[in-house]
Amino acid sequence: MTEATGAPRRGDSADPRVAVVVITHQRRAELLSALERLVALPEQPHVVVVDNGSTDGTAGAVREHFPQVELVASPENLGAIGRNVGVARVHTPYVAFCDDDTWWEPGSLRTAADVLDAHPRLAVLTARILVEPGGREDPIVAELRDSPVPGADWLPGPALGSFLAGASVLRREAFTEVGGFSERLWLGGEEELMAGDLAAAGWELCYLPGLTVHHRASRVRDAHRRRRDGIRNTLWTTWLRRPLRPALRRTAHLLATLPRDRVTAQGLLAAVRGAPWVLRERRVLPPHAEARFAALDAVQRRSTARRYVS
Repeated sequence: MTEATGAPRRGDSADPRVAVVVITHQRRAELLSALERLVALPEQPHVVVVDNGSTDGTAGAVREHFPQVELVASPENLGAIGRNVGVARVHTPYVAFCDDDTWWEPGSLRTAADVLDAHPRLAVLTARILVEPGGREDPIVAELRDSPVPGADWLPGPALGSFLAGASVLRREAFTEVGGFSERLWLGGEEELMAGDLAAAGWELCYLPGLTVHHRASRVRDAHRRRRDGIRNTLWTTWLRRPLRPALRRTAHLLATLPRDRVTAQGLLAAVRGAPWVLRERRVLPPHAEARFAALDAVQRRSTARRYVS
């Protein structure tokens, strides 16, 4: 599949049901490229960019080149909480998230809105991810397509236990009901905690292959920090929501398989330091929600797309 700039086609019309929220940090060039595609979508979504304290001229460039985009210039890096800020700025029933190195395929947002309209207890739709350049499927897509998670029989695609924020469309009502993303987790695997809380509240999540997101991975990233925070957040989420035995098994698996280096040690130390608040706020998932995580345990242990490496 070739990369399309998404120029509106004759006969297409705006769709007022979906807005797009993009978080960015220090990726001016990648963000401008993604915005070029987003503002050209036939759905003509309201786009909100939350700039997480960039010092590379990102905010000024957005104002200059995309005056139709709503910009929130945060003085600090809010991480995933930037999405909470963005969602608070929109009034559409559905919100599509983007990272600054991803963009939605023309027509996908309209399809997502149609599906969410038809299924009022569906909170999250996760799209097929194509890696650019080249348009090949991301390795995680196979796991989404073959998800073993139990779900309602009315779902339009495989049920999911968690989701990928930068490739998902969410129902704003469900997002706000569970409080958005956790401030404590900041960034890195922050979706898992929200997914558990959505399931506990009776919402469904699924993969829908009819939706497509393109991802051209940025080279501007702190891979070590992402791994460190990912390790910490996985352990925090595990002990915040999983029953004792599954929590012990997942912790043991992580300890046995993580790289033995300084970054891992930092992640484990951060997790231990957070133990007091984690235990204080621990709220085990009800059985129907825990069943989704339990179904994923074996898949996560053998996954080649979910490695803590940097």
